[in-house]
Amino acid sequence: MAHILNDTEVNTFNRDGYVIVKSFFSKPEIDKLYGIAVSDNVVKNNALDLNDQTGKKTKLTLWFTPGDDVYSCMLRSERMVYSAAKLLDSTAPVCHFHTKLMQKEPKVGGAWEWHQDYGYWYKNQFLFPDQLVSVMIALTEANKANGCLQVIKGSHKMGRVNHGFAGEQVGADMTMVNNALKTMEHVYVELEPGDALFFHSNILHRSEANTSDKPRWSLISCYNSLSNPAYNDESTSWKEPVKILPDDALMNDNAGSASLQGDFLKKEKDPALKETGWEKEVATN
Repeated sequence: MAHILNDTEVNTFNRDGYVIVKSFFSKPEIDKLYGIAVSDNVVKNNALDLNDQTGKKTKLTLWFTPGDDVYSCMLRSERMVYSAAKLLDSTAPVCHFHTKLMQKEPKVGGAWEWHQDYGYWYKNQFLFPDQLVSVMIALTEANKANGCLQVIKGSHKMGRVNHGFAGEQVGADMTMVNNALKTMEHVYVELEPGDALFFHSNILHRSEANTSDKPRWSLISCYNSLSNPAYNDESTSWKEPVKILPDDALMNDNAGSASLQGDFLKKEKDPALKETGWEKEVATN
């Protein structure tokens, strides 16, 4: 039987802002997800490059509405949705905001600057950060050499800090980041393929560039409570309850690559990347 977060894991999340679940997906499931992802032309053709502050490119493909492809079978699975529901500060139905395929290539994959996800999503005008949660599924090994995620343990309790632009990304106010680093534990989140990282929308996190000769790929699904409206978002997935699938749907022969009909994010459509004026006041380096 697939794993759904238990009370101990929920308590860890609430205390630390994140929790790791080992082998959340099996090796055959990850082999299928990764095998399809690396050869998926729909994903490749809709990838975005976002420069970090050094000019290195970070590549991702982001889409909103889930379908019946292999990625959707993952994000709509009982283990994902029921676990997310335990972490969201609401009894409302769980909705899928978006999923990202992170593609950090060997030697060239850029960094992600210190930020909170709610630093981005604040511009989508979501009201309640405690009703947003992300789940990262490692498709490859993630370690210090290939730029694994780093978090500041417990920093979700700081609330939202100001964010400005850092290259083509959104970055947190480094005064507050440095204060957090003096006060709380800095953790490198090293994962094996199939491991899951659940993390709060306000936890400060970053990742280094991939200087290794191995890729670091992951899928990150972001969930929202139906009771948490976004007043500045063109997509509608954030207010549509997830149509949950059984966990074994992922291994079904019909679960294949992404659909050409997917509503993929374009840079010019992302509210987080639009200047509102106050971003220049924030020191992100």
